[in-house]
Amino acid sequence: MTKDELRAELERQAERYKDVYGGEVTTYAAQPDPERKPWRKRATVHDQAFAQELEKMEKELRPAED
Repeated sequence: MTKDELRAELERQAERYKDVYGGEVTTYAAQPDPERKPWRKRATVHDQAFAQELEKMEKELRPAED
């Protein structure tokens, strides 16, 4: 079904609804798709613990280098 055929079918259904039920048809513009944000991985508890251990090791190595 093409867009034109779909539009024609929707128009027929709207007219039928108005004729049969005496109702009112309100049409709305399509809502735009939301913008996609880049996916980010949340750090797990293991990732956080690993980062803390790395920081500790770096701090221990720095005084030895100076």
